[in-house]
Amino acid sequence: DPSGTFVQLRLGLAQTTCRKRALQRHCRVLESRRKPTCLACYKFDTSDVPKVLDKYHNCGPSHHLEAKEIRQRDEAECRAVEEAGKGGDTLYLPGMFAFSRGLPA
Repeated sequence: DPSGTFVQLRLGLAQTTCRKRALQRHCRVLESRRKPTCLACYKFDTSDVPKVLDKYHNCGPSHHLEAKEIRQRDEAECRAVEEAGKGGDTLYLPGMFAFSRGLPA
């Protein structure tokens, strides 16, 4: 894609018996725990040092939304990320412009 590189990652998380600070190689997965799925979408530009044009992250279900609604929202958000940098309009990034109000003359 001439506007940049789009990457979509879907990760399944699982709670294990290992502690956060302990470096262990073999950890047992706790079967009775919830296993959220994370979705991350990134759009990078085509420069020599790629910059993130847009991104979206979502980990785990929202308790007030159904799984189908979550998937639909995630798909829509990732499509918007994929479209970043395309077309004639330029991308506005936060902090790109600064404005100050001058004093009256």
